[in-house]
Amino acid sequence: MFRITLGVLTSSILLLALAVLVSGSFISAPKAETRTERRADANVLRYPSGAPQLSALKIAPAAEFPVPLAEPLNGRVTYNENFTARVSSPIAGRIVVLRAQAGDTVKAGDLLAALNSPDLAQAVADLRKAEADEARKKLAFDRAMTLYQGEVIARKDLESAEADYAQAKAETQRAALRLRNLDPRGGVPDADRYLLRAPISGVVADRKANPAMEVRPDTPDPLFVITDPARLWVLIDLPERYLSKVGPGQRVLVEVDAYPGEGFPAKIERVGEVVDPATRRVQVRCAIANPQRRLKPEMYARVTLLADESRKAIRVPNTALVTEGLYSYVFVEKTPGEFVRSRVALAVQDRDYSYVASGLAAGDRIVVAGSLLLNSELESAQ
Repeated sequence: MFRITLGVLTSSILLLALAVLVSGSFISAPKAETRTERRADANVLRYPSGAPQLSALKIAPAAEFPVPLAEPLNGRVTYNENFTARVSSPIAGRIVVLRAQAGDTVKAGDLLAALNSPDLAQAVADLRKAEADEARKKLAFDRAMTLYQGEVIARKDLESAEADYAQAKAETQRAALRLRNLDPRGGVPDADRYLLRAPISGVVADRKANPAMEVRPDTPDPLFVITDPARLWVLIDLPERYLSKVGPGQRVLVEVDAYPGEGFPAKIERVGEVVDPATRRVQVRCAIANPQRRLKPEMYARVTLLADESRKAIRVPNTALVTEGLYSYVFVEKTPGEFVRSRVALAVQDRDYSYVASGLAAGDRIVVAGSLLLNSELESAQ
């Protein structure tokens, strides 16, 4: 009896062990199959649709850009002073009419503001007095000429009348020029109000004038700034070590924070003649076209010196790169959910971007954020 019970117990134990082995093999089989599916190749990762890893990735197409000479330089967008006028009142007075507002488009000669000015009235009165004195002394000179020809007066009396007449003419010219200098069109302003007019055509970029404001010629800030916003300058503080690499007419690429990833072409106009002794930098001025008025004066900019516009390379953000030893890699999306780690050779690398000499083609969809996650997943899969 005891031998039968022991045999049954032994058989039960053997059956239980066999069941555990069989169930373990069934449980582990799917894991091995999933692992093999995710890495058919040592550099390929595949994820099913809706995998949580995909939400952490940012993918963008690769694009070609001209290869730079050096890392981007700090710059600043400013007015093009060749097409900018800062308008102030040349005479003291009080604003009684204000026509122009910031953002208005004006033409040369358009009214900006009208001022009541006692100084203007005094200048007009001086001209009228000078004209009257000139007319009186001309009559005196003509009379003296007639008397001298009739041998009634001496020659010195004629010369005295002639000198008085010349002085009166000079005073009239002085008073007239004074009034003409107050009018940008070269005319004589009215005595009632001084009309402040636009000297050039453009857009009112800034206005410091307010209704009933008292103005003076020595006011530090201009009342109006009129400029052509389609033409701007970009000023660069160039380190002197790059001075041999730049020259007038050279092309540069301007980038601003308002439009990330977008470059605006510009051209160097002038290179400064003096190195700043404090910063050891030279100011370089670039001209940039702004037909859509997207760039604004006083924007900060990053300016890239271009070696040659015909020499281009794929530009990728540094966040897309994965470095292992001496080599750099990027992940390229072949199909949705499938990523291939590709080795690339870099031509130039700066603070934000790298320029790929080989290993990528324009239009390739690359992972620009999340590359470290994919590389970690690939290493763990291997």
